Amino acid sequence: MAASLLWLLLYINLEPLALLLLGFTGISRATGAGQALHFFIFEVPKVLLLLTAVVFVMGVVHTYVSPEKTRAILSGRRTGAGNILAASLGIVTPFCSCSAVPLFIGFLQAGVPLGVTFSFLISAPMINEVALALLFGMFGWNVALLYMAMGLFVAIVAGVVIGKLGMERYLEEWVQQLQNSAVSADFDGETISWPRRLNEGLTHVREIVGKVWFYIVLGVGLGAGIHGYVPENLIASLMGKGAWWSVPAAVLIGVPMYSNAAGILPVVQAQLGKGAALGTVLAFMMSVIALSAPEMIILRKVLKPQLIALFAGVVAIGIMLVGFVFNAVF
Repeated sequence: MAASLLWLLLYINLEPLALLLLGFTGISRATGAGQALHFFIFEVPKVLLLLTAVVFVMGVVHTYVSPEKTRAILSGRRTGAGNILAASLGIVTPFCSCSAVPLFIGFLQAGVPLGVTFSFLISAPMINEVALALLFGMFGWNVALLYMAMGLFVAIVAGVVIGKLGMERYLEEWVQQLQNSAVSADFDGETISWPRRLNEGLTHVREIVGKVWFYIVLGVGLGAGIHGYVPENLIASLMGKGAWWSVPAAVLIGVPMYSNAAGILPVVQAQLGKGAALGTVLAFMMSVIALSAPEMIILRKVLKPQLIALFAGVVAIGIMLVGFVFNAVF
């Protein structure tokens, strides 16, 4: 109980703590260095706290339900049902791409099929309620609803494609063992005591967080540097209306960046004010929050390069399709 209260206290006070720590450095948040440092100070503990909580909960759940049962629940229906459920769940989980990675690991730990986990990984940062609310406020319900529909389409189709290709062999070995591990006979939901269940959760935290924390720090650090120093005007100048290549160019520009929907939408609005096309800037936004280079760095700890390349390629094609559709409709 005390640990849960401490976790909650830290999580809800991350912003004031980040500002306090930034103040000690004497660097103004208005500068590029200040923006980058604040971003780093805020995001690293946030992602690590989320990772710790999700892995602990999944460790406890692991004592009740075997990976085989979980997999059967999500894939027992016709192909794609699990992907639809996972993508829909992503709408109500307002995480940036790097924050969704802990849930991705947790799903694999519970035995959820790989393609279904990817549907969630794409959907969670890209079409959460924060993005939809801001899009509705800025552009109206028709833009928000079309964005949601296209985002779900990308997440579901990409997850189905990856699942059909049977890419589990391209998970890192320690993740394959985690995904396929069987629950011991003691974990039947009846004989195991609560202290032992909680200890199982703590064991999972030590094993998993201990393996991935460095990659999280590295990924967020890269994102922080780009967040503080990439000029807006340079990006906006490449997204003018009428150029067919602007959509793929916007995706390529967005991939190295890292932000959440709330952080990137003001940039999108500024780009539109400078003459950029709606579909182009939305493709840029989707690539920033669903296909970022820092996310790829974090995923490298759990996925082999072949699977990362497939994931990035399928999602990039889907995002470009969204951009072209929006430019055609609006």
